Amino acid sequence: MAIEDIEVIHTLGPAGTNCEAAAHEWFRRRGREGSVHLHPTLETAVESLQDDPRIALLGCVAYPDLHTLVFSNLERFQMLDIFVMPTFNMVLASRTGDAPATVATHPAPQKLAPAGAQLSYANSNAQAALDCHLGKAEGCVTTAKAARSLGLKTVRDYGPVPMGFTIHAAA
Repeated sequence: MAIEDIEVIHTLGPAGTNCEAAAHEWFRRRGREGSVHLHPTLETAVESLQDDPRIALLGCVAYPDLHTLVFSNLERFQMLDIFVMPTFNMVLASRTGDAPATVATHPAPQKLAPAGAQLSYANSNAQAALDCHLGKAEGCVTTAKAARSLGLKTVRDYGPVPMGFTIHAAA
């Protein structure tokens, strides 16, 4: 297996996640095109990996169970690369612009929710924004991109976060 062989990256969706942006950035930094496939969780993305050196998984070092994915799949794949890039601005957003009492969030950035808020967990930052938009929570911890795309109003902007992203492929 060679890192130069990777043509397809499977990662966390839906569209608009930091992982999707990182997958495109990984290809851009190598000066080549590639295909990015999005999944509801990294656990389901792992199922798409095959014994094919052209297919990889992109993970985020803040993903709560990345360690479980790595150590549960030592026979199937290994980490080939890790890089740092800034996330989209991370924000607390709501439909009204008021501080929310209930907040949809991915587990990783949950500490950005207001103290005392009731949390509901989503599979990604983009999904948290969608859950807020659909009225499942008053607010969300998400990316500025996801919030804007759904017409949510920013309550607090935490800015971009330097983040590590990992590339895994067949062992």
